[in-house]
Amino acid sequence: MDISIIFKLAAIGILITVVCQVLKKSDRDDVATVVSIVGLVIALTIAVTMIGDLFETVKEIFGVY
Repeated sequence: MDISIIFKLAAIGILITVVCQVLKKSDRDDVATVVSIVGLVIALTIAVTMIGDLFETVKEIFGVY
């Protein structure tokens, strides 16, 4: 696992939080909800990709086909 992935996830979280706060202050709660859901989907996509790579590595190590 590369440390840059953790920084990418943290940057996505900070960016989404700032955008949501700005949208909520301007009374655009519906758009803020959509933005937070999109941020969650992006973060989960990155995490699922990492988990898939982990399973592939475990399969290669133990020789499971």
